[in-house]
Amino acid sequence: MYWSDLTQNWSLWFSRFKAQFPNLDEASMPFLKLDRMRFEAHLAETHDMTLHEAREAVDGFLYIETLARAEENKPSVEA
Repeated sequence: MYWSDLTQNWSLWFSRFKAQFPNLDEASMPFLKLDRMRFEAHLAETHDMTLHEAREAVDGFLYIETLARAEENKPSVEA
């Protein structure tokens, strides 16, 4: 999953990010959603993380969401 995929339906993705990172400031999102690096800096600042930790957290979030999407789109096999 790419950052541009998230910005297509930001309200959905922001709610998922907010569930995992409750200190995100919704008022800042119109500007931050356009730039992943700025979003990561905001995440680090609001959650007492280093920038490296914030990047890893976003990478992990995107990886898990990609796996979840793949599972949802998997054709069901009926026995």
